[in-house]
Amino acid sequence: MRLSIIVPAYNEEKNLFKNINGFNKYLSQQKYDYEIIIVNDGSTDNTWQIASELANKNNKIKLINIKKNKGKGAAVRQGLLSASGEYRLFLDADNATSIDHIEKVWPYFKEDYDIVIGSRSPKDAKNAKQVLPQPIWKKFLGICGNYIIRLLAIKGIYDTQCGFKAFTKRAVKKIIPKTTINRWGFDVEILALAQHMNYKIAIIPVSWINSEESRVGIKGYFSTLKEIIKIKLNLINKKYKK
Repeated sequence: MRLSIIVPAYNEEKNLFKNINGFNKYLSQQKYDYEIIIVNDGSTDNTWQIASELANKNNKIKLINIKKNKGKGAAVRQGLLSASGEYRLFLDADNATSIDHIEKVWPYFKEDYDIVIGSRSPKDAKNAKQVLPQPIWKKFLGICGNYIIRLLAIKGIYDTQCGFKAFTKRAVKKIIPKTTINRWGFDVEILALAQHMNYKIAIIPVSWINSEESRVGIKGYFSTLKEIIKIKLNLINKKYKK
């Protein structure tokens, strides 16, 4: 199988049916084999029921059910490790970064890059943009947070949190089992480990649309800061598994 799409989902009943069908429609028009893995992260709404309905109607759609909410990182980790594709992409259920951005990814994999990430920042990639921007308070905290991320954990990447990241099977097998973060800091941990292990990372520009139903509140930013500090200490103390 060429491509696995991992979609972490927590209380996504308003988005899931439309967007999964949209992902499938796009992928069904491509010439390669694929699967879509929905990881239900302990949702308390009808997300699981909707996901089950989608899977029952389409054998390309597979399900993983985490009964108690563990966080985006835990959901993505389980999805990536359960996937079958030679290439594995995770993206947000709200379709903030549209599935057709995958076409920008393939040339980099042909050039032997191990990881290709989307960025909303023109500092990372020309023509990257936020079509529908975040609220001012989120944008401010994001800028401050990224400065701390670049200071402590990652070099040269201005947008670590865009929910569009693709990996080779080899990179998944080597990096993801080492990860320890279960929530929003998971993206930072992946990239910090990838740089530490000298994997090649490419950045593509995305046209990103902010979802009004985003669940990243102000507490999420501060908990992520704690996770970033943990990542830095793990690197210093060589606590990641060889």
